[in-house]
Amino acid sequence: MHLKEKLYQQCQNALNKRLEVIKSTVSDIQNSLQSETKSTAGDKHETGRAMLQLEREKAGNQLAELQKQIEILHKINAHVSHSKVALGSIVKTSDSNYFIGVSVGEIKTKNESFYGISAATPIGRLLMSKQVGDTIQFRAHQFTITEIL
Repeated sequence: MHLKEKLYQQCQNALNKRLEVIKSTVSDIQNSLQSETKSTAGDKHETGRAMLQLEREKAGNQLAELQKQIEILHKINAHVSHSKVALGSIVKTSDSNYFIGVSVGEIKTKNESFYGISAATPIGRLLMSKQVGDTIQFRAHQFTITEIL
């Protein structure tokens, strides 16, 4: 399996783990809401229900955001290499290595470490459309793109 395929797979695994956590949270909230319905009426009951409904809404928003990330990841063709930084690019710099796709944090391979980042993040926006040899200024750091895969 090629490096890009490995990074893609690890991003997919990270998103799937997040999906399972959110689904479990939604299920727990649903169960709690049903048991709240069976409890006695009163102010405490109404407050408890309102809090659970807020939690359900929050989990729903997290689920919607995660599904957007999954859609972005599915747009990546792991078999295509790029001459300019684009969605799905592996970008090696004088400072760090990046996989442009979805924000999943650090991804470790046998020999190297990469950061799974979204093209919409500040560093992702700076890297997009750049080429090997281009220099990027990010916060107090300056680094040069050494390789794009």
